[in-house]
Amino acid sequence: MKAVITVIGKDSIGIISLVSGKCTEYGVNILDITQSVMQDYFAMIMLVDTAEMKTDFAAFSAELDRTGRERGLEIRVMHEDIFKSMHHV
Repeated sequence: MKAVITVIGKDSIGIISLVSGKCTEYGVNILDITQSVMQDYFAMIMLVDTAEMKTDFAAFSAELDRTGRERGLEIRVMHEDIFKSMHHV
């Protein structure tokens, strides 16, 4: 299954490393990544594969949320089913 991770916050060194490190730690594979810095603000969207994840989805999402708050970032993990249901007619 796939998920989308979004990261928004004040730009600082190591944000991509922080999030990709958590993905590695939890066995989540990064499939695609896009990031941008607009003035002093960082925005990133990652498409990830959670099929080999070493924990449950809620625990992974909570860990990224906690990690983000510690760094002053908003990190959200959304399961692909959310996107499928939003666009299903």
